[in-house]
Amino acid sequence: MPLRDHFRPPLDHTHSWDELHGQWPAMMVLKLSDILPEGYVAAPGVHLGTAFEIDVSAYEQDSSAPLAQQAVGGAATWTAPAPTLTLETDLPEQDEYEVRVYDARRGRRLVAAIELVSPSNKDRPESRRVFVAKVAALLQQDVCVSIVDVVTVRQFNLYADLLALIGKTDPALGAEPPHLYAVTIWGHKRPAKRPLLHNWFYPLALGQPLPPLPIRLDIDLGVTLDLEASYEDTCRVLRIR
Repeated sequence: MPLRDHFRPPLDHTHSWDELHGQWPAMMVLKLSDILPEGYVAAPGVHLGTAFEIDVSAYEQDSSAPLAQQAVGGAATWTAPAPTLTLETDLPEQDEYEVRVYDARRGRRLVAAIELVSPSNKDRPESRRVFVAKVAALLQQDVCVSIVDVVTVRQFNLYADLLALIGKTDPALGAEPPHLYAVTIWGHKRPAKRPLLHNWFYPLALGQPLPPLPIRLDIDLGVTLDLEASYEDTCRVLRIR
């Protein structure tokens, strides 16, 4: 099934893009479960930046002096000093659609992540920086990271932004990096030498099939995700035609 534009008419009149993004990770997991070696497991993860989460502050009682610690047993009270800077800001909310692969033999160690780019990851410079920082942090932890970007309404390439962060380029990107693409990035640390980043970059195009996506699990172990089959199964389940 060729790649469709899930963000513009006529398709977005009948199906919301987040239906695809919500279901696709689960279909990737089904494909990976058939090919992962013994001891490795895959799991989907979806986190919506606009969702409310309960944290410890929800259990704190109201106080007439929230910045002061009340005296207990004769102890002196503590009052927070005035901040040196107060800013009015709008922190970017990130939607996350991903698949994570773990080595269950080693305490469920994360070895690979597939990040499905959402519009909120590309809508503002600060959002793009947050996404790139997340990918860079995973790579520093020796996690193989794949990025799949089918968002047609934001003309940015987060892979190019990641390379710019480390002062590198990829000739495959050309003068104008494509905004639809899939890429796998795997870091390889070497004794007494600088680490290597191995990159597999594939530009995508509407109306064309999706490429097989390599997923590295270890230095001498990996699998190939049938990205096209997982996409086709997702569209079939959601009745996207």
